[in-house]
Amino acid sequence: MSEVRIAAEPRTEFGKGAARKIRRADKVPAVLYGHGIDPKHLTLPGHEVLLALRTANVLIHLKGEGVDELALPKGVQRDPIKGFVEHVDLLLVKRGEKVTVEIPVTTTGDVNSEGLLDQQSVSIAVEAEATHIPTGVEVDVEGLEVGSSITAGDLKLPKGATLAADPEIVIVQVIAKPTEAPAEEEAAEGAVAAEGESAEAAE
Repeated sequence: MSEVRIAAEPRTEFGKGAARKIRRADKVPAVLYGHGIDPKHLTLPGHEVLLALRTANVLIHLKGEGVDELALPKGVQRDPIKGFVEHVDLLLVKRGEKVTVEIPVTTTGDVNSEGLLDQQSVSIAVEAEATHIPTGVEVDVEGLEVGSSITAGDLKLPKGATLAADPEIVIVQVIAKPTEAPAEEEAAEGAVAAEGESAEAAE
């Protein structure tokens, strides 16, 4: 996992007015916390933050006046309409430290033609070294039969990562494809009912 270096400036002005001023300058207010330190209020370049956050669990190297730390994004506020980042909470981490994070789960392959894949979980909690967080985990569903399922405990996690979730959590399962028979039966029942109503009207 690569580090993304982002310039950080100390932030001394607070409140909604100060935050709006920061955003007008295409920057993002942020707070760095963790390891028992007093929270550090920072200002980060908006475009660089937006690019960095495209990667799940991105490791950010904050470098600037009074700041030279590694951090993981733990809370991101975005504008609900335009989507730009309004505020970021950052968790301080150290090299060699283990952290618990959610990583995405993706599937590969196709299940048996008689079934449909039902993915119950799109992410899973794992513990990994802060500077080696896996980007995700793949689940091979090739040929799985109806009624089959794969749980968190069945996952083949990337090297260095251990499961931090309940191993019984269902990740994917294969369900039977819906048949057309019920729909056909309902249509037939509707036709019979319509005929009955027509006969009553004729009487």
